[in-house]
Amino acid sequence: AFNQTLVKDNSLAVGFFQRGFVYLQLEMYEEALSDYRMAFSHLRKNPFIDYKQLGLRYILYAWEVLYNTAAAQCRLQQWQEARVTLDKAVVWRPEGRTTILDMALEQVQDGLFLEPMQVPLGEFFRPRKKEVEQLDSKDFLGKPKVISSIIPNDEYIGFEPLRPQKQGFYEPSADALR
Repeated sequence: AFNQTLVKDNSLAVGFFQRGFVYLQLEMYEEALSDYRMAFSHLRKNPFIDYKQLGLRYILYAWEVLYNTAAAQCRLQQWQEARVTLDKAVVWRPEGRTTILDMALEQVQDGLFLEPMQVPLGEFFRPRKKEVEQLDSKDFLGKPKVISSIIPNDEYIGFEPLRPQKQGFYEPSADALR
């Protein structure tokens, strides 16, 4: 499902982030590392992306993506790269909230794997009702109707501009009204 989503929108940073987590669970560490790098590049140097407008109540932070990148690097035994990545994550972390990253740096120095972060369980993309209603097809023209003239002398079929009216020409006969 993540693959299909990313084919449709290859700039969806949270899609790469979630697929990277799945790859870590499946022990596909190279793919996970690649996805986390893609997620970080799609943040476009922003400290976070709020997906609330798209219907996902989640904010993807750059430091979380870097933390997970370091987690994948740890699984690949790239301890020095993981440390550099965590140092970079400290720069992206909001001020005064570096305790998670400080503990992660200690774990990397001790050669322990980091537990990756993920979008909270139970959070799904749920577009607003107003946006989903717009996806329904609308029939702006209506259903076709056959209109016939009750004017006995009117034999014209097709489209034309208004014709000048002739006296008595457009008045239905008594038989046509029956």
